[in-house]
Amino acid sequence: MGEELRNEEREVVDRNEKKLRKDLDGDKEKLQEKADKASKKLREKLKTLPREPGVYFHKNAEGEVIYVGKAAVLKNRVRQYFQKSVKDVKTEALVREIADTDWIVVDTEMDALFLENEMIKRYKPKWNILLRDDKTVSYVRIDMKSEIPYVSMTRQPMGDGAKYIGPFYAKRTVQTALRILRRVFPYYDRPYTGKKTLNTDLGLTPGIEVGKSSSKEYKANLRKLMRYLEGDRQKLIRELKKEMDEASKKLDFEVAAKLRNQYFGLTGLKKKIVFSDKEFLDISSDKALAQLQELLELPEPPRRIEGYDISHNQGQDVVASMVVFVNGAADRSEYRKFKMRNQKNDDFRNMREVLERRLKHKEWEYPDLILVDGGEPQLRAVRDILEPTGIRYVGLAKEFDKIIIPCHSRGAEEFRAVGISANSHIVKLLERIRDESHRFAITYHRLLQRKRMVE
Repeated sequence: MGEELRNEEREVVDRNEKKLRKDLDGDKEKLQEKADKASKKLREKLKTLPREPGVYFHKNAEGEVIYVGKAAVLKNRVRQYFQKSVKDVKTEALVREIADTDWIVVDTEMDALFLENEMIKRYKPKWNILLRDDKTVSYVRIDMKSEIPYVSMTRQPMGDGAKYIGPFYAKRTVQTALRILRRVFPYYDRPYTGKKTLNTDLGLTPGIEVGKSSSKEYKANLRKLMRYLEGDRQKLIRELKKEMDEASKKLDFEVAAKLRNQYFGLTGLKKKIVFSDKEFLDISSDKALAQLQELLELPEPPRRIEGYDISHNQGQDVVASMVVFVNGAADRSEYRKFKMRNQKNDDFRNMREVLERRLKHKEWEYPDLILVDGGEPQLRAVRDILEPTGIRYVGLAKEFDKIIIPCHSRGAEEFRAVGISANSHIVKLLERIRDESHRFAITYHRLLQRKRMVE
């Protein structure tokens, strides 16, 4: 009897094992079929890659951006990942995770460089971190406190009061850009010695050593160079044109000639370097903007988003920042900073003040969406200011997994909290805007703090 029971048990186990193995084989077949289908779809997509420069986004099966890269020719660069050439171990591991690839076409390789930097800051893709050699991350350093500053590149910003622009993830490309810009805005690339060099004869230095320029004029040109590197290019070009015309009217031909050289120098750079204002020509390709449109039931993706932050030290040197993202990318030429009239530790009141002051500037384009750092209390504090304007606004809760949206139905519920995955495109864009507004506010606060301490 006991033997019969054991035989029956073995038969049941065998049947279960066979069924489980069959199910597993079926699952494997389905998974393989799904993988083959996805792989075929990706191969077909890769055939449509353009030959223009741009930025590409590798994604995993869940649609998460896992790597962002730039290319002078998208078709050549992206297809390299899927060729059978020998790759290093990390790259092989990355390729195994790629389920889909998207890309954005830009005008030049320099456009791709700056857009790549912006997208890495936003998405923080894990493979950019795993594959990146920290030695390739660099900053442009200019110490404007020096009597005669020089321009250099460094891997590590220091707390020395110098201006650091970056980070950049392609040092050689930035060096090339600086060499070209040096013909428009001559600068010293090493500490000033007062001695004439070959660069002096080539016109690549301001010529202070031969009396061609002064320290004051040199610093004014360096400020223009910094503005250009930070993206404030269109406004800078317009200002140069205006100054050139005014100098001509005053018959100050020497100044007009210098401004003319800078103006035509910058406009001529479009063939070599363009920090494009058309980073997203088709903004529907930006998933975060498309998802925001759907979530907020907007008629179209929000083109201009503004983020605000307050910074102070226990009610001292209270400032506010306004950062602007156009088509999902930071537009630093539109940033604004405010010194608060209300010098108190009252973030709600200060947020009201900065929004009231901002809305009085009709000459500034109104945003499609405003991001307030915080939840219901912060939104409630500014609701009566923003509601009459018709501008949509949302809050990003401190735990970062909830977006707080005002209800317009005038029902009992004032706000609704929408849970969003921390890896979603929306959260990554909003976190990027919040982090940038925080950085910009702290920078201004520290500047005022230093000024007060030396007075």
